[in-house]
Amino acid sequence: MPTVAFHTLGCKVNHYETEGIWNMFKDNGYERVDFNHQSDVYVINTCTVTNTGDKKSRQVIRRAVRKNPEAVICVTGCYAQTSPGEIMEIPGVDVIVGTQNRKQMINYIEEHQKTREPINGVTNIMKNRVFEEMDVPEFTDRTRASLKIQEGCNNFCTFCIIPWSRGLLRSRDPGNVVSQAQNLVDAGYKEIVLTGIHTAGYGEDMNDYNFAKLLHELETNVEGLKRIRISSIEASQITDEVIDVLDKSTKIVRHLHIPLQSGSDTVLNRMRRKYSSAFYKQKVDKIRNALPGLAITSDVIVGFPGETDEEFMETYNFIKDVGYSELHVFPFSRRTGTPAARMKDQVDEDVKNDRVHQMIELSNQLAKEYASDYENEVLEVIPEERVSEENTDYLVGYTDNYLKVRFKGTQDLIGKIVRIKINKSGYPYNEGTFVRVMESATNSNIKATS
Repeated sequence: MPTVAFHTLGCKVNHYETEGIWNMFKDNGYERVDFNHQSDVYVINTCTVTNTGDKKSRQVIRRAVRKNPEAVICVTGCYAQTSPGEIMEIPGVDVIVGTQNRKQMINYIEEHQKTREPINGVTNIMKNRVFEEMDVPEFTDRTRASLKIQEGCNNFCTFCIIPWSRGLLRSRDPGNVVSQAQNLVDAGYKEIVLTGIHTAGYGEDMNDYNFAKLLHELETNVEGLKRIRISSIEASQITDEVIDVLDKSTKIVRHLHIPLQSGSDTVLNRMRRKYSSAFYKQKVDKIRNALPGLAITSDVIVGFPGETDEEFMETYNFIKDVGYSELHVFPFSRRTGTPAARMKDQVDEDVKNDRVHQMIELSNQLAKEYASDYENEVLEVIPEERVSEENTDYLVGYTDNYLKVRFKGTQDLIGKIVRIKINKSGYPYNEGTFVRVMESATNSNIKATS
């Protein structure tokens, strides 16, 4: 039986797609082995969101070549899409497929095995208007299932290369989304995370269909689904119709990730973001009225070219005002090929680092404040993994409003919905005690992550 090994860099979408690619290999009689083992084929799913992403991708490719010089080295993903020429120059690379036509991958590998000629299967992503279907019936080691519902982005923010690596926005057929969601629930998953490159842009390329309608269909048409989580939603996508669906829903969790990037209007303008801080705040207030207790997480870029102390403080104070439950803080990274990389007034690294630390401190403080509201409450948690600390075994999982909870419990609780009393709130963990099981997972496919 031929073997295949995978290494995935980057985002949740890449991890989802690796599972989809593995599924194709499995159907073709391959056995999956660990990336550190000898394998007949190595598939490296690359990231290109920063120059560091490119560099890490090249390191992993070289590692695979060293591991087994006889193996077929196949490179896919975003870096493969934007820079196939660069990758072809790495000695030992045999097949390149970008962020589309993954269905051709095995054919290319077989063709290469016959001819021993390198194959570059990367085509122009900007011409693609169709979502590439890749089913993932189960995940190798997860208790939460991701479901990719769209591809690409039309925003062209000045710091971002992604439209060039993923193409323009295209949505998955709603019927296919619902049927894959049903398959995942039938395989024992209780929670589904809707994911994509610009997730809530779903339906912008369709007539008479949109993200709110998809949410409603998932809520009503998928038997046995307990939780729907939206991986990310832009402020501009929080329409009254979406708010209405969230308000009435019993399954969509009380947690939204709403990217901010900056709370300063002048910086937002340079970033080419499509909202002002006032518009963003208005949307957040509106959605909080509909969903009391909503956890809002966000992304922030600090040290964007030209960011002054005043602009940084505008962002800092805006974030305090919104009151997030957690932030993902990124120092601005110059991505070659983007307008922001060419901007004047690049911010000094030391200044950038100082601002990152201030922002992380603020995030930790806000996270603790949000969590403290739930001390002594009983919340529903899906345990995802077992961790050992100070000679004690804990189970760790997330509440619907994205609090990370650890508690003492048995291995068989992983993947089930359990009620946990929060004894002591905190960050990154809240300490809890087990109360009872709500309902069991029906399937042994769900493995513990260790």
